[in-house]
This record gives sequence, structure tokens and C-alpha cells, in this order.
Amino acid sequence: MKLKIGSYAPDFELPDQNGKVRRFSEYKRKWVLIYFYPKDFTPGCTTEACSFRDSFKDLQRVGVEIIGISTDSVASHLKFVQKHDLPFIILSDREKTVVKLYDVWKLKKFLGKEYFGTIRTSFLINPQGKVAKIYEKVNPNIHSKEVLEDLKKFKG
Repeated sequence: MKLKIGSYAPDFELPDQNGKVRRFSEYKRKWVLIYFYPKDFTPGCTTEACSFRDSFKDLQRVGVEIIGISTDSVASHLKFVQKHDLPFIILSDREKTVVKLYDVWKLKKFLGKEYFGTIRTSFLINPQGKVAKIYEKVNPNIHSKEVLEDLKKFKG
């Protein structure tokens, strides 16, 4: 399903880094950033997660919940969260249900090889449950600051 600005964000449920099943609907009436990333412990994904960690208090002040999603296991997520002291939840999509639902599971190319994987993409969801902004081709170094600035604009 190709989401567009103004589309309702589809509901889903996935286990977090502690194995607790979370539903997206738990976050209704809140601003939520769902960020999809390829793999725990890789350089870009670590940079992005740590950037959200470092900006977390500012992001909380503007009232947004951060949810990371990748196809890594719950055990991998727990190690990733612990190693980098991440203060937000990371969800495990081992069956690739949600990455496909949000249309971020795509054909990729690296060093001449083609394979399917998660495309680094984020969705900013407003309190009405609609997509307010889609971030494609995310730069992990500046993404948290970009989200913070956009939230300030949206919230006036």
C-alpha cells in the first residue's frame, strides 16, 4: 500500500525489544514518528538511532512518540537498545508484514547485487492518525533535527 500525505496510517502490532506486543493504535491522539531502518548495528542505522536518542528530550517537548521498526529479531533489538541506551521502542517485524504494509520493503542494489530489504523511510503521523509527512531517502545524520523542525512548524 503506497501511503500518501493525508492517508490514514495502517494499524499493526509487533513485539518491542522486550518481547511486549505493541499496537500502533496505542498511540492514537498523539504525534508519532515511525522510522523504518534496514538493520541493527550498521553504521547508518546506529547513527540514526543515536541521533534520535540525542534529540529525544527535545522531541518529547514537542510531543512526539518515536517508534523504530526493522526486520531484526527481538533479541537483536534488545542488544541494540541496551548498547546505545535508546529511550524509545524498537519493534521487530520478522515476518516483514509492516514493512510491506507501509511499502518500504523493496528491491535494493549494493555492490552489483540485487536483494530485497527495508528502505530507510519515516512517516510522521498526526494525532488524527493521518500521515502528515513522509521522509524518503533519509539522511541519518540530520533526520532527528529535520523531524523536530517539521513538528514545530506543524504545531505552530
